[in-house]
Amino acid sequence: MTAAGQPTPRPGIFARWTTRRWLRTGAAAALALLAVLGGIGLWAMNRASDITDDLVSTRSPALSNSIRLEAALVGQETGVRGYGITGDPAFLEPYRLGVDAEETAVGRLDELLAGNRQARADLDTVLARAEEWQRTFALPVSRAPSGAPVALASQRAAEGKADFDALRKAMTAQQSRLGDARVDAVASLDRAEDVRDRVFVAIAVVIALLAAAVFEGLRRGVNEPLARLAADAGHVTAGDFHHHISASGPADLRALGTGMESMRRRLADELATSERQRQALDEQAADLLRSNEELEQFAYIASHDLQEPLRKISSFTQLLQRRYGAELDDRARQYIDFAVDGANRMQILINDLLAFSRIGRADDGEESVDLDALVEKTLDTLSISVEQSGATITRDELPTVTGNTTQLGLLWQNLLANAVKFRHPDRAPEIHVGVTEEEALWRFTVTDNGIGIDPQYAERVFVIFQRLHTKDRYPGTGIGLAMCKKIVESHGGTIALDPAPRDGTRITFTLPRPAPAA
Repeated sequence: MTAAGQPTPRPGIFARWTTRRWLRTGAAAALALLAVLGGIGLWAMNRASDITDDLVSTRSPALSNSIRLEAALVGQETGVRGYGITGDPAFLEPYRLGVDAEETAVGRLDELLAGNRQARADLDTVLARAEEWQRTFALPVSRAPSGAPVALASQRAAEGKADFDALRKAMTAQQSRLGDARVDAVASLDRAEDVRDRVFVAIAVVIALLAAAVFEGLRRGVNEPLARLAADAGHVTAGDFHHHISASGPADLRALGTGMESMRRRLADELATSERQRQALDEQAADLLRSNEELEQFAYIASHDLQEPLRKISSFTQLLQRRYGAELDDRARQYIDFAVDGANRMQILINDLLAFSRIGRADDGEESVDLDALVEKTLDTLSISVEQSGATITRDELPTVTGNTTQLGLLWQNLLANAVKFRHPDRAPEIHVGVTEEEALWRFTVTDNGIGIDPQYAERVFVIFQRLHTKDRYPGTGIGLAMCKKIVESHGGTIALDPAPRDGTRITFTLPRPAPAA
């Protein structure tokens, strides 16, 4: 339906034709036209060939043999007349040659004029006149004795002349008709060749017109629509997603243009949606930036302003205990111990939170870190607790990685300290640090024979402040493994608890291998 509520007009039959159908129809029409013109041209060529064959093989030879027949008869007449006047036998030789030439010419004319009634009738007339002249004059004179003039030649000279004149008249009529027939054949040949030439010219003109029509049709029906489509697509690919893509040309090209226009609209809609989402993300990023700035301010306050009151609480409480300890009962001294212990634990918690918040900051420098040396340094730091627990720590040869030395030191310190702290009460700790090389990373393991971790808590142990034991049994803030996870992930790796059943715990984590030098 149109905007006015009228039914949408259906496109014409040609509007539904595709490029392939246009090409097929045009090619079929051109071939049909060329076939008709080719048939006419072939007929004209055959016609000209037939006329040429008739002219060369029949009409011209017939006229030539008619002339030879006349020459033969004239030769006979000359020989017979000379023999009759002189009686010399030498004059009979041209006569005999003329008789032989007559037979040859008549035989050839019989073949050439077999299908021509008029020409055959003329030949019969000539032969009849020749036979009459030979019967009344030529044969009697030629058979007379030689040596003296033939009296019969003088007696029948007038009659013989009249018969030969009649013969000459018949031959002239025959040659005239044969000449006219040859002229007609030549005229027919000229007309046939003219028709042939005109047909060939028409074929050439039609081919030129078809080529021009094909060129113009391709230009208007294919090249121009494709050029417009390419120009519109160029505007879109250049970033102008609001540029309308027009559809023109055959049905398939219009369908292509319509599809591209639909795709453009979808892209424009998705781009608008993406732009709105980007703006929302920018706003969220700005909010996060403000939040990070506030968190940094909070960290500064926590590291300076909050620790000072805690130090005062701890210091004055301990001073109170030393100065008035003798006057306090056991319950008061116990309360003072609780206050001091709480202040100390709060200070440790604040320090751990500060360390946790600093992990992964953009200004953390990266360098090549020799993990063998770093673990050795970490073991020196933990030497007192290792010695007190009687722990045995072994390790594989560790590689060099790229990262932050301080953060990786915290990672190893937390993992090894946990392995020592959460030892089994019935056996001395045995800890092993292993490493394996995979495709593009190193996989490290820290395995101990301690109290172990239930697999159901495999995710919980890496969440900040999540503890599986009370602080009285195992002191700490519950930040250690959460800090390890943040350090590993900031270095592009992963960390997890190995759920395979064993006596103790195995923590596994990965770090990227340095890219090989070019």
